[in-house]
Amino acid sequence: MKNIHLLGGLTADQFLQRHWQKKPLLIRNAIPDMRALLAREDLFSLAAREDVESRLITNFRQQWKMQQGPLSTLPSTAQKNWTLLVQGVNLHDDQADQLLHQFRFIPDCRLDDLMISYATAGGGVGAHVDSYDVFLLQAHGQRRWRISAQQDLRLREDLPLKILRHFEPEQEFILNPGDMLYLPPQYAHEGVAVNECMTYSIGFRAPAWQELGEAFLAFMADAIELTGRYADPALRTTRHPGAISDHMMDAVNRTLLKLGSTAADREIFLGEYLSEPKPSVSFDPQVKPLGARQFAKAVARSGIRLHRKTRMLHRGKYVFMNGESYSPGTQDRRILRRLADNRALDATHLSQASSDLSESLYRWYLDGWVDLQTTKALQKT
Repeated sequence: MKNIHLLGGLTADQFLQRHWQKKPLLIRNAIPDMRALLAREDLFSLAAREDVESRLITNFRQQWKMQQGPLSTLPSTAQKNWTLLVQGVNLHDDQADQLLHQFRFIPDCRLDDLMISYATAGGGVGAHVDSYDVFLLQAHGQRRWRISAQQDLRLREDLPLKILRHFEPEQEFILNPGDMLYLPPQYAHEGVAVNECMTYSIGFRAPAWQELGEAFLAFMADAIELTGRYADPALRTTRHPGAISDHMMDAVNRTLLKLGSTAADREIFLGEYLSEPKPSVSFDPQVKPLGARQFAKAVARSGIRLHRKTRMLHRGKYVFMNGESYSPGTQDRRILRRLADNRALDATHLSQASSDLSESLYRWYLDGWVDLQTTKALQKT
């Protein structure tokens, strides 16, 4: 995948070598004839839903305020200085999902979601930094971006938002529909709507080591099985009752050393952790599902595709889907790797699936993790 136009004439490899996590890149007309994928009213409807992450940010009378969704009421679109942020739009809209997939030259385990920022004139979220890479694609209207490589990233402590205490912009751009700005992590920036506008943010996952470590310890806790109990049949009287004895310390050390993780433990943990959908994500089981035989016949005709909410990864002999891990046989593993990479499979590739994999596909279909391919979808894959 070369992405020449999307990346301003650069191939994906050139972009990664020159800019990724290094320096910003302004791309004019990255997506020619760009139009907003969702109408304003449709975005507002998403923000009112319980299963959608949204935030309302206002700066009325120079007072910053933030309200978490669901948001059943919003300020008038005629009022200036407010912003609506709707997270994970790709989980709820096929066009947004397809747009996000244009950035799959970055691995899925790093690709997070597509957020839409709607703002009236003057709207923004203040000068800030992100802990992850981001592409800022202008979809409607105009937004003025000011950016800085400043080292002072201290935040104001009197606000509900993470706004920089001092911001000294070094560059300024006005983005029109189709223009896109890439920013590496920890690069200070401020976006302000020139007029009513929508900006699409393509964000990436970068888990903190502390977060990853805590999750790994929780994962390992489920695998711990230590039998027996501490004992000291040769205990003697002590002159120092407040001291922990060498015997007890040695026994604890010997036991805890048994908790050491293996490479397989770490692979399974990481795959399950990175494929786990966000807490707000839920799947809708099929309302009127096909029977197993009907499903098999439909798959033999048209193939399958992953539901847009499904996260699927693979590493070595393991395949991961929505927080679960599998270790299939060689042939099934090839099939599932292809499904993870392409997010769809035609009937030809599925014809070699084992009965076990066929049963798993049907179960995933019932749970809403995979869908049958349509003729339209097949033409795109």
